[in-house]
Amino acid sequence: MEISFILEKLILILIVFAVTMFFALYSTWAERKVAGFIQDRYGPNRAGIFGILQPLADGAKLFSKEEFMPDTPNRILFTVGPAVAMIVSLLGSAVIPWANKFIIAGVEYIPQVADINIALLYVVAVMSTAIYGIVIGAWASNNKYSLLGGIRAGAQMISYEVAMGLSLIALVMMTGTLSLREITEQQAGFGWNAFYQPLTLLIFLICSFAECNRTPFDLAECESELVNGHHTEFSSMKMGFYMFSEYVSMFFSSALISILFFGGYNYPGMEWVADSWGVNIANTVAVLALLVKISFFIFFYMWVRWTIPRFRYDQLMKLGWKILFPLALFNILLVGVLVLIFK
Repeated sequence: MEISFILEKLILILIVFAVTMFFALYSTWAERKVAGFIQDRYGPNRAGIFGILQPLADGAKLFSKEEFMPDTPNRILFTVGPAVAMIVSLLGSAVIPWANKFIIAGVEYIPQVADINIALLYVVAVMSTAIYGIVIGAWASNNKYSLLGGIRAGAQMISYEVAMGLSLIALVMMTGTLSLREITEQQAGFGWNAFYQPLTLLIFLICSFAECNRTPFDLAECESELVNGHHTEFSSMKMGFYMFSEYVSMFFSSALISILFFGGYNYPGMEWVADSWGVNIANTVAVLALLVKISFFIFFYMWVRWTIPRFRYDQLMKLGWKILFPLALFNILLVGVLVLIFK
């Protein structure tokens, strides 16, 4: 393997990591601002202009807090749990296609860490392993309330991953590929999959909320019974890892929704910009277009969280197994019939 190829990928990994962490970090600030606006109160407004330095202050606080470790049967798993949740959340960013090929000094560079032809399968596999970080941490906490919170989170994620996987099958039946780049390129112009498969989008969107443990599906936590759920016993940066992994997952889910249903990096007039200003300028705008779409869906996650009340556990299970699961099966049948008729 050539050294230039390794260097290119290392630089890409660092850039994608930096972008993901920046969005996740400032999502914590944006969420409190959105919550303040919806609830007619001030959000963070002390650390810097408009409280923009608040995430850095929160990070410094988490780093400096005393770390508490309960009398756990396994100290290693207690430490590994938050790290697994964080690493799994970051792994999905490797297959995000940010734009078409950049051309620098006559050499083509693909702005994607790993352009694999089974990217969608990889995404499902990575998302399904997120449950291990939660369950490991919950069990290693040696706390029955944490264990109950972990079990509830695990049951929730499994029940919704089935419907999410089935919804993606319908999408693959129409696009005929598992490559995120090919799915993006098929949506050039305004040929967004959201127009052709609105039911798939609805199922995927609801399941994404459950996958990220976001309200109204944050049943791992409950103020009166489970407090902070599976991470009740965690403090300092271990607690920070769990909280941060939720925002990283939200960033990744927003990127997936943008790529699968809203054209990814495509934007109106992309070909005209490429012809008039060059490929690299068009691709730079494409990266910004994808970031704008991701930002919109991150805001959508926040807006829903602070608008809709939390589901009860039985309501969530009913929605997952009795409504979304049969709806996803019907969607596969419907898309199959339409593909046979029109292709």
